[in-house]
Amino acid sequence: PYRVLGVGRSSSQADIKKAYKRLAREWHPDKNKDPGAEDKFIQISKAYEILSNEEKRANFDRYGDAGESQGFSQQQHRQFHRFHDGFYFDESFFHFPFNSERRDTSDEKYLLHFSHYINEIVPDSFKKPYLIKITSDWCFSCIHIEPVWKEVAQELEALGAGIGVVHAGYERRLAHHLGAHSTPTLLGLINGKITFFHNAVVRENLRQFVENLLPGNLVEKITDKNYISFLSDWRKDNKPHVLLFDHMPVVPLLYKLTAFAYRDYLSFGYVYVGLRGTEELSSQYNINVYTPTMMIFKEHIDRPADVVQAREMKKQLIDDFLSQNKFLMVARLTSQRLFQELCPVKKSHRQRKHCVVLFTGEGEKFAEAYESFLTFAVANTKDTLKFVHVYSDRQPEFADALLMDEEKYHGRSAVVILERRNNAGKIAYKALEEAWQGSKEDNFILLDLLDQLRTDPGLLSSETVVADLNDELAPMFLIRWFYSTLDYISDCWDSLFHSNWREMMPLLSLLFSALFILFGTVIVQAFSDSSDTRDTPPSGKDETAAKTEKNDASFSKESNSRIPKKGFVEVTELTDINYTSNLVRLRPGHMNVVLILSNSTKTPLLQKFALEVYTFTGSSSLHFSFLSLDKHREWLEYLLEFAQDAAPIPNQYDKHFLERDYTGYVLALNGHKKYFCLFKPHRSGDEGGTLGSCKDYDSSQHAENRGKSSSSPGSRSIKNKLHKLSFWMERLLEGSLQRFYIPSWPALD
Repeated sequence: PYRVLGVGRSSSQADIKKAYKRLAREWHPDKNKDPGAEDKFIQISKAYEILSNEEKRANFDRYGDAGESQGFSQQQHRQFHRFHDGFYFDESFFHFPFNSERRDTSDEKYLLHFSHYINEIVPDSFKKPYLIKITSDWCFSCIHIEPVWKEVAQELEALGAGIGVVHAGYERRLAHHLGAHSTPTLLGLINGKITFFHNAVVRENLRQFVENLLPGNLVEKITDKNYISFLSDWRKDNKPHVLLFDHMPVVPLLYKLTAFAYRDYLSFGYVYVGLRGTEELSSQYNINVYTPTMMIFKEHIDRPADVVQAREMKKQLIDDFLSQNKFLMVARLTSQRLFQELCPVKKSHRQRKHCVVLFTGEGEKFAEAYESFLTFAVANTKDTLKFVHVYSDRQPEFADALLMDEEKYHGRSAVVILERRNNAGKIAYKALEEAWQGSKEDNFILLDLLDQLRTDPGLLSSETVVADLNDELAPMFLIRWFYSTLDYISDCWDSLFHSNWREMMPLLSLLFSALFILFGTVIVQAFSDSSDTRDTPPSGKDETAAKTEKNDASFSKESNSRIPKKGFVEVTELTDINYTSNLVRLRPGHMNVVLILSNSTKTPLLQKFALEVYTFTGSSSLHFSFLSLDKHREWLEYLLEFAQDAAPIPNQYDKHFLERDYTGYVLALNGHKKYFCLFKPHRSGDEGGTLGSCKDYDSSQHAENRGKSSSSPGSRSIKNKLHKLSFWMERLLEGSLQRFYIPSWPALD
């Protein structure tokens, strides 16, 4: 630890802490992109953990180890030395692999870190299952299972499973993320889902645990009765089909793991050659019953497209065999992912890859054209040339983009040669002049075009941009929802019955809280209903008085008393004479509520304004004024520019500047703190109203009012502009309105 932190043995805690902070900043994985930064950061943290603890540091200085059991007293140490002076003990006799530095290094290549787990292991779990062990220092049970773990890890890794080891002492975040609260803990990871191992740690149980992680429908059992239907499903699945012939009664784990890894590309079947009912199948394909045989079938089910035989099927052999046969000879483009794999984007002039696409339909009408195209593809397929087909009615946008919706192709097959230029959908292509009928003449024309394409890439003269292909084989939403629900229920069931209470506590807490609230609400409602039947309903007059009393009490803190002291509302006009006293030098805590009106709307708006604010006239901190829009429009426009979030006013005056109707707007001005709140008029026809929210300035209202004279609306429509102004005043006194600050008050000319 001294060497890791770069300090001496006599360094103080302050020096150690300073060195740790410097190195931690330098080697933190989020800032240092060096591949070994994470391991270096762990070493730095471990070294600081030892040296920052006086007891661990003393143990390390005395015995070269920070372990707690090493820290026995000096007296015991001296007694031990005196005891063994006449005896010789081999140091290896007392060697225990507690500390990670002394443990078997076979786990080092499997060590996982949090970022590595999230970015690589979880995505890779969709291709193979992982068996993960969580361990730590000073773990006796970890030592006990070590031989079994080492044997099973080597065996499963050779079969294609993933292995991982998490050291809880160094990777506490990852251990907590996995839900491991004790060591040792064994768990499985597949498709991003974690499953805990709860049985005895023996070889058979661990193998069975990994096998149970895999879906049950990966491999289909094949006999003489169903092999024809299985191999004929290539049209529906759009996949080659693989048959493994072996003399084992159960499907080998190696084959199941392979089927899981290639399940998106291939369908797998297993034939137990020692079983009655497989004789016809074995003789049909001339199978050697003593040697495991793997066959892959594509468009022709009477003969395999490729075969491999070996006395011992190894993972590498199977991977090489299957990776060369992942697609049909003329695969159907059923998704964008398949299109990108079969027709990759051109990377350079030397790596050009072209696709020959047959646009066809379903049914016997198009069978002859398809068979002719398939025969041509088998004879001419190369690494740089792929043959595919598309059902035009299932991919209409793709077909229309390349065939230009020409009449000569309607109801007939067509062939297009294309090259993908980029991932954005740009394609260079050339279509055959006439529809594809599969005749010899069509074959000669297509072959001649392909020969010209080798020497003249400019032959693909047309370009277009196509949208992503539809995913024809994607499951329906209800099916996906059903399977997701089943997975969630199985997770809860597994957690509930395997004592994983720490993970279940949030769910149980939420469940019991919901039940408590539900039953509590029912009980309270029952008692309230019974009391309502016994009580006499109050009269409307009493109820109104009670509501008024409640409202008055709720706002007593804001304005001391809102009981009107006069029988009228005093509203003064804001002019250049009283502008300074009524706004600029307004006392702290006081606000001036200003109504915007015009000469034509003055009388009805003032009447409605007085009715809406009458209940607030008892507050000594509120003053009420009105501003003439005809005289001071520029002053108002300047103020509204600071309310851009609520009132998107154009930066430049447009031709409708003088027609914009601001009558009915109300501004609450705080002269001391230099801010204002904005009330927008209520729009007729808006039943819900806006409660005068100053957050939503509706610029569309100006468009509605353009061209209309301010005197054209009736008295009722003008008064409706101030509808629900009283609610806005309530929010003003609560302090819940948005405030728009300005640097200084403009002059009122």
